[in-house]
Amino acid sequence: MSLKAFEKQQYLSIETFRKNGQGVKTPVWFVQDGEVLYIWTQTDSGKAKRVRNVSKVNIAPSRGDGAPLADFVPANANRDDSPDAVKHVRGLMVKKYGLVFHLFATLGKLRKAQYTTIKVELGQ
Repeated sequence: MSLKAFEKQQYLSIETFRKNGQGVKTPVWFVQDGEVLYIWTQTDSGKAKRVRNVSKVNIAPSRGDGAPLADFVPANANRDDSPDAVKHVRGLMVKKYGLVFHLFATLGKLRKAQYTTIKVELGQ
């Protein structure tokens, strides 16, 4: 498997799993750094909580509404709340999404939101 399907895409749909096994699909902005995809999200978001509990996820490139553009593939996801990781991923997001990302980050700052990163690697 490769991440070729995610190149030049603006969104990915990530399916995370509740403790009871029920899947929840969410479209998100993401960045690719080598063979890793990163998501920058609020620490208290549902997807961040679910990834903390269950690291197995499914991902697919998608439209903004979450409609997949390819088949979902299995992956492993892990949170990294460290300031270095958040800063690194924020920088990658700024490069990819520019002014729009700055706008969302500023709104989050005004709400005093805390952020985490989700590192996604293809897996079985």
